[in-house]
Amino acid sequence: MGDEMNSTMNQYLTFTLNKDIYALDISSVREVLELTPITRIPRTPKFMRGVINLRGHAVPVVDMRLKFGMSKTEDTINTCIIIVEVLFDGDSTVMGALADSVREVIEFTEDMIEEPPRMGTTIKTDFIRGMGKQDDDFVIILDINKILSVEELAMLKSAHQESSAEAVPEVNPEQGMTLNL
Repeated sequence: MGDEMNSTMNQYLTFTLNKDIYALDISSVREVLELTPITRIPRTPKFMRGVINLRGHAVPVVDMRLKFGMSKTEDTINTCIIIVEVLFDGDSTVMGALADSVREVIEFTEDMIEEPPRMGTTIKTDFIRGMGKQDDDFVIILDINKILSVEELAMLKSAHQESSAEAVPEVNPEQGMTLNL
């Protein structure tokens, strides 16, 4: 039975941040949107770019490059927002993850995913589920539920609730979606 578990294919959505390839389990991804206007929320961390209006709901957007200590994501034709579900306090919270570009959906079996490299005690890598390989490139597989701390998730949920009542720019669902999963 153990061999069956290791041979089960899991699908991952791959995306780029600063030329590196990252992946999220497809089960946490709701959809991918083209870049749309983001309304900044005052007094939030720099990595929180703001909120978008997604079919009448305010959805907070996190700049993944800033969250990982890189430079701010440049707004280009390839920049996109990956809409994901994050578990917080037993509830599912919807948020957007700003990425340089989305690549493709790939499949890995569990035995194709290596443990994240040990970086020492001062560098936290618990948000990395593992490392996969596609051709000659490493794919960093993220655990979306561990990217933000409990405090950051609470702040994100609070910002989401506060901004739900405010007006944010409208997104046309037909034009805004590039991939619906």
